[in-house]
Amino acid sequence: MRILIVRLRQIGDVVFTTPAVHALRRRFPDAHLAYLVEPAASSIVAANPHLNEVVVAPRGRGWSALGQDLVLGRRLRRARYDVVLDFHGGPRASLLTWLSGAPVRIGYDVLGRGWMYTRRVHRPRELRERHSVDNQWDLLESLGIERPTPERNPVEMPVDSRAAHVVEQRLAAAGVSWNDRLAVLHVSAGNPFRRWPIESFGEVAASLAARDRRNRIVVTSGPSESDAATRVITDARGRLPTAERGRVLDCGEFSLTELRALVERAALYIGGDSGPMHIAATSSVSMVSLYGPTLPVRSAPWRPARWPSVAVEVSGLPCRPCDQRRCAPGDFRCLNRISPTQVIDAAAGLLGSADQGAEAPGQVP
Repeated sequence: MRILIVRLRQIGDVVFTTPAVHALRRRFPDAHLAYLVEPAASSIVAANPHLNEVVVAPRGRGWSALGQDLVLGRRLRRARYDVVLDFHGGPRASLLTWLSGAPVRIGYDVLGRGWMYTRRVHRPRELRERHSVDNQWDLLESLGIERPTPERNPVEMPVDSRAAHVVEQRLAAAGVSWNDRLAVLHVSAGNPFRRWPIESFGEVAASLAARDRRNRIVVTSGPSESDAATRVITDARGRLPTAERGRVLDCGEFSLTELRALVERAALYIGGDSGPMHIAATSSVSMVSLYGPTLPVRSAPWRPARWPSVAVEVSGLPCRPCDQRRCAPGDFRCLNRISPTQVIDAAAGLLGSADQGAEAPGQVP
């Protein structure tokens, strides 16, 4: 049997499909299992041990993009897949699924595109208080695959050995030893709804650096927002005595594979609900996750409970969750009202529990 998984666009969404990849491999151990993904998220699945093939779909524009997709569709048809699962459901993903010509094409019953699938699964338009991994599992039920749990079906992204070597070299160049304790702060996000203020991140970084002489704070950001990392580092160092400023590190940008290797080395990860947060969830690092317009019940780290995670959010807002197209109050209060103290306390609790050899589950309202 030849099976193709289709999931385009967002990094976090691709991470959320990795439990399904493993489940398909267990259900069909001898199948040829392929994955269709766009370039930005391809490194998430490039080294997945359960896949036989990763097909990268370049993103073009205008009529040339349609031409590229028609060429790709012919390639998929020649591959003669028996089953295609479209976990995305967008116009491009639906088209490519249909162009594959697979006899079994499973997707969501989306208005105007449901006809492209041979098996259609209902997907409510409203936001449900149900995890994204659980939502997409609806596509797998017709294949006889049991419902997932984080313990049995965690998200996965193996550490790339070359990336790990690069990370160790950069940490060593920054003066980090194996006796130091790393905290990773990811300070950028894909849209303003998930972007916590620079000053808040700076206060958290400075507090953690001052708390323990072993702590080293690595500030990361996306490639298009490197200035955010620089501003956080400057802000944090400005809050510290001269002797402690070197604990807030400037290590430059990290690729997604390097970020995965970095969190494997770290004791703590702090960041908003974004792709890098879900990459961190593929490790056992302790995590503090900041939720603005999204809900932990939908996008919390999907991994075993023995790996501690704390969700920090503002409760009781009638505008939350939202579709992230327009902020009704206009001030992004769901995220901006999260105080640095909440995050510092959550981080300190996780680090303290790690020092005591205990786990620290929880949620900060």
